[in-house]
Amino acid sequence: MRILGRNQQGIALIMVLLAMALVVMLSAGMTQQQSIRVFKAGHYLAQQQGTSIALGAEAFARQILFRDFEQDKEDNEFVDTLDEFWAKNSAILPLDDNIGVVEVQIDDLGGRFNLNDLITDNGEVDPLAKERMTRLLAALDITAVNVDTLIDWVDSNDQTVSAYGAEDGQYLTAEPGYRAANQPFVSVSELRLIDSMTEEIYQKLKPHVAALPVSGLGINVNTASAEVLRSLHEEVTARSAETVVEKRQEEPFTEIQDFLALPEFAGLGLNASGLVLRTRFFEVVSRITYDNRVVNMVSTVYRNSEGEMQTVARDTGQKNRLTKEPVNFSEG
Repeated sequence: MRILGRNQQGIALIMVLLAMALVVMLSAGMTQQQSIRVFKAGHYLAQQQGTSIALGAEAFARQILFRDFEQDKEDNEFVDTLDEFWAKNSAILPLDDNIGVVEVQIDDLGGRFNLNDLITDNGEVDPLAKERMTRLLAALDITAVNVDTLIDWVDSNDQTVSAYGAEDGQYLTAEPGYRAANQPFVSVSELRLIDSMTEEIYQKLKPHVAALPVSGLGINVNTASAEVLRSLHEEVTARSAETVVEKRQEEPFTEIQDFLALPEFAGLGLNASGLVLRTRFFEVVSRITYDNRVVNMVSTVYRNSEGEMQTVARDTGQKNRLTKEPVNFSEG
């Protein structure tokens, strides 16, 4: 009987130890899960805070653009150039208590070729835009991609413009297959989907084009690149375009006729169609470093003729977009 009692006590002790081990294992697991939840919550809150600060950076940029409009109004000279404060540098704005830093820059989109100009509002190919896009590709030494491929991407039908175009038949054979958009470009990044497009061609073309939600705004000749200026006429050479850019840096154009009257364009018959001196769309690029985390945001901002502004798109997936010399805002 004593032996049986001792066996029962041993079994009971083992059960107690097993129960304690189980409790310890469950507690450890719960602690680990709780730590993960706390980490996720902290990361989410920091990310949300960074995003809120990025929205503040966007508002700051919009205020800068509004001040630029007010200055133009005061001077009675509504032109946008690359020597204005908003265009020259990126701004650095320290956060309170040195817990982070805000970097923001404003990029002009008015001097770029709008991909959505290729198709008019009634669905027809715009001949002037097609000619300019063809010349832009030539100026950039891009031969693998044809303008008809771009037109087929944005026109509403499923028929190729020419043998150089591309519709669903070409794209569905890709792996994985997809269809042509058959609607206006929403983002320049869609160019990566274009038939025969390579990353090298995309990076070469990207700085000179935009995907604006409004067509027919024209090209700002005060901010257009030399390559875009070459697209205005087939006889504008690389050297002529560079010379125009140099002259523009010394004295920006205040009248389109001053631009057209340049000796570099003499005898070309270049007219003012699709040429402007003001920019309506801008990109606000911001990078927020906060709580050992980085939040990037690229916002597309529209400024109308009354100086009123509207943000039409935001993208938090683009990195390494800050390219201008940074300055502390207090120094600007």
